[in-house]
Amino acid sequence: MSTATPATQALKRAGVAFRTIEYDYVAGQDRIGLHAAEAIGVPPERVLKTLMVEVDGKPACAVIPSDRTLSMKRVAAAFGGKSAHMMPPEKAERLTGFHTGGISPFGQKRRVPVAFEDTAAAAEVVINGGRRGLMVALAYADALRVAEGAARPLIAE
Repeated sequence: MSTATPATQALKRAGVAFRTIEYDYVAGQDRIGLHAAEAIGVPPERVLKTLMVEVDGKPACAVIPSDRTLSMKRVAAAFGGKSAHMMPPEKAERLTGFHTGGISPFGQKRRVPVAFEDTAAAAEVVINGGRRGLMVALAYADALRVAEGAARPLIAE
């Protein structure tokens, strides 16, 4: 199967070093990020999940370790808002151009503000590559740069 997606194309255009990792995506998983981490043999704190949120009614993207949970209070603060909630899956798919379980912070159809959990700064992180069952491994600093993201505290304590 091809590894060319809008996400991998965005990484190539940016000139960053990355590698793709494919795994057998199983639909209906409660915790897709943890399933992916186990399937590819990478610690869950290095496998980052991409979550689409709405802050004061405006779309945004939060990227956190797969074994952690978002703090909506911290998400709102990270994006300069008062309240935040998860974006409905159908809306996230329309906005990003990706299917849930395959949403990447790179190459989204519509550009939105992006924040990465600031404690996720491992040398190399693994993030969805824009298709279910496709991950990309790259340097955390490169991920931040390509996504034009900011490192902020996002997870529940």
